[in-house]
Amino acid sequence: MQQILNFVIRNKTFLLFLLLFGISLALTIQSHSYHRSKFINSANGLTGGVYGTFNSIEKYFDLKDQNNILVEENKYLRKLLFNSKTTIDSTYIDTTFIGSRYNVTIAEVYKNSYSLSNNYLTINKGLKHGIKQDFGVITSKGIVGIVDNTSNNYATVLSILNKKSGINAKLKSTNHIGSLRWNGKSAQHVQLEDVSNFAPVKVGDTIETGGESSIFPKGIGIGSVESYLTDISGDTFTIEIKLFNDMSNIGNVYILEDLDRQEIETLENQSNE
Repeated sequence: MQQILNFVIRNKTFLLFLLLFGISLALTIQSHSYHRSKFINSANGLTGGVYGTFNSIEKYFDLKDQNNILVEENKYLRKLLFNSKTTIDSTYIDTTFIGSRYNVTIAEVYKNSYSLSNNYLTINKGLKHGIKQDFGVITSKGIVGIVDNTSNNYATVLSILNKKSGINAKLKSTNHIGSLRWNGKSAQHVQLEDVSNFAPVKVGDTIETGGESSIFPKGIGIGSVESYLTDISGDTFTIEIKLFNDMSNIGNVYILEDLDRQEIETLENQSNE
């Protein structure tokens, strides 16, 4: 303890300088949007590299699970090839059928949190790969989240297991829409709020993206109805959804870019004026 005190006393001027420099840097970043943006992008690049190193080690021990997932995907694709009349399973998304309106980029997940109140993923694709904020992120089974911040080589994704997340979704059978939220309780469930009480909801019904934004195409799977309750107002339902994705085991993802997004937003802005 005495040695620590002696060190502080000997270097008190330098330590005071570091403290004041840190405070001034934090105030500069907080008060200027340009500096804040540069700081976030730099932090994404640094943490992405660190997560990449750890991810390489984790991948080695996760090869068996990932191989099983690939086997199931290959099995499904072969089924489509050999039997063109096969009915598409709503719990599986074949990204080759999303359509020419969307550009699809494959990325690897370097970090994935799912037990916090606000969860994020870090992926190994960024600005130099054409990835931008508000691009949709999915797997072959369902939605994962929305790109939040990007650096040159990496991006962070706002997970659907995040209390800040809000995504347009609907009942597949009736097209009744609602807002997809997460109450922070279970990594296997999300909630669809503000669904009209006229909707004939049934346990087991499929919930999918509504397609009312330029982030996700219509019809991307989310999960199935596990239960539902009438809200206090009596006019709407809140639906408990069991996710198709295992959010604790996300290895590779597809990033979706809506190529018509700018045209649609420009047209809508003109109408709003």
